[in-house]
Amino acid sequence: MREKVQHKGLALAILAAAQFMVILDATIVNVALPAIQKALGFTTDSQLQWVVTAYALIFGGFLLLGGRLADLMGRRKLFLIGVTIFAAASLMGGLAQTSGQLIAFRGLQGLGGALLAPAALSLVLTIFKEGAERNKALGIWSMVSGGGGAVGLVLGGLLTQYIDWRWTFFINVPIGLGVLYMARKHVPEGAPATKERVDVAGAIAVTASLSSLVYALAKAADLGWGASQTVSMFIVSAVLMAVFIVNELMVKHPLIKLGIFKRRNVTGGNILQLLTPAAMFGMFFYLSIYMQHILHYSPTMTGVANLPFTMVIIVIAGVLSKQISKFNPKLFLVGGPILAAIGLFWFARIPVAASYWTDILPGIMLMASGMAMVFVTNTMVATSGVSHQDSGLVSGLLNTGQQIGGAIGLAVLTVVSTAATKTFMVDNHGNPALLTEGLVHGFRQGFVAAAFFAIAAALVALFVMKTHKPTKSDLANQAENDAEALAAVPGV
Repeated sequence: MREKVQHKGLALAILAAAQFMVILDATIVNVALPAIQKALGFTTDSQLQWVVTAYALIFGGFLLLGGRLADLMGRRKLFLIGVTIFAAASLMGGLAQTSGQLIAFRGLQGLGGALLAPAALSLVLTIFKEGAERNKALGIWSMVSGGGGAVGLVLGGLLTQYIDWRWTFFINVPIGLGVLYMARKHVPEGAPATKERVDVAGAIAVTASLSSLVYALAKAADLGWGASQTVSMFIVSAVLMAVFIVNELMVKHPLIKLGIFKRRNVTGGNILQLLTPAAMFGMFFYLSIYMQHILHYSPTMTGVANLPFTMVIIVIAGVLSKQISKFNPKLFLVGGPILAAIGLFWFARIPVAASYWTDILPGIMLMASGMAMVFVTNTMVATSGVSHQDSGLVSGLLNTGQQIGGAIGLAVLTVVSTAATKTFMVDNHGNPALLTEGLVHGFRQGFVAAAFFAIAAALVALFVMKTHKPTKSDLANQAENDAEALAAVPGV
């Protein structure tokens, strides 16, 4: 049921401000990673990755639950709860004194984001009438999200360089307080739409399983694959995933209706959405470290250097969304990951002393172009032909997949990079003069691994996805589905 709101534009601005805060946080922290590593004593990249991974895992793991809770508890109520948790966790993250504290508060931020993001989008959908009015609102929503990624890159650099990295977290507090104050006055209640029970156990089981998997990968980087702690965490992950699947098959109102995966494009689309962010998260993580530790860029320069990624995605996504009706989307679903893989192979040749214009920018442009193609087309193809209710579920799964895929991918790339650096140093008898070369060698191997994620995505799109030129119905639903699948990932 659509809400009657006196000031729709103001309500949209308030909700978009919360979305801006979530997106901002994804990119602003990436630029600050080297400063965080130095200040809180993260000794290895496998530890530092948890600053990114803890947020992504909890955000992705609880995102679908957040959507269900919004329907059950009331959209505005859950939105306010999510904003409160996010702002409070940001404050505590800025005050963190140890690496463990920061990781815990990043996880709490992820929980806040998982609650507020689906509630905010649901409120937009109820406030604005279906058709041109809603599509315009969703267009603004998407622009705010893209802008949040761009602003985060530059603002993260400025805050880290000229004030303190802690302000990359503190900045969310005034935004959050402003949103809370305004939302109570100008955002409608969004009355509960259902009384069905919520599958909290399913959300906890799948999130715990994935967290155990990433922890096992992190331990493999430090202790080795055969270490008892590594093996035991892999076993725990597998058992918890089995518990999740059994739970979903038995409960009356599951978090995920597993039958949805009988649709070929839903399965293929979700695999695609796991693999492409797996490559992208690692790119941002290692580029930030490479630019600041190896090339000695300032945090501000690092943010500006990454800015073309967001700009290219915004431009290509805007153009492609208007021209997509002329093409079979498989062209972009296959070509996008291939372009991204070429960009990652370009990064795999980075030297110790690099030129931004020839060694870095071409890779960024190629990666961004490929990612934009996938983001624009995958949601439409995966949701094509399903009911509106199921299209919402599929869009939520794609959004979840972006977060989970990115977290797992980053963990895998860290294992590869760390192992390559260790092997290089052993082969060179631990010569400290070659440590920088060893680190860069590890980064190169990480980029190669990321490229294989992208190649795998292209193969899935080629052999699993069944596509056709978009129908008028497909195009009519695209704006809403794209907004539902828009995730808080670096650069997007």
